[in-house]
Amino acid sequence: MDKEKLKDDVIRTLKTVFDPEIPVNIYDLGMVYELDVNDEGDVKIKMTLTTPACPVAGSLPGEVEQRIKNLYGVRNVDLQLVWDPPWTTDMMTEEAKLTLGFL
Repeated sequence: MDKEKLKDDVIRTLKTVFDPEIPVNIYDLGMVYELDVNDEGDVKIKMTLTTPACPVAGSLPGEVEQRIKNLYGVRNVDLQLVWDPPWTTDMMTEEAKLTLGFL
């Protein structure tokens, strides 16, 4: 298995998941803090939400986990929702900032 290809597939998939209140995907928003893929197809993700009070706090992590599990080559997904460091707009990509009018 090519773990770099699998990691690219995971990133492409993360870019299809959107915060329902913001028209930018969670990857470009900077909500994915850590992404590791090993040779066996195990994927570890540490992610956050824009706020703990986010209306999709109960469903978005599960949606992300399920989408990644559905990828060819993925054996297991360990998704951890973390709040430290707190998410800020500084974590967004330049593209996300441009889309949202921050640049």
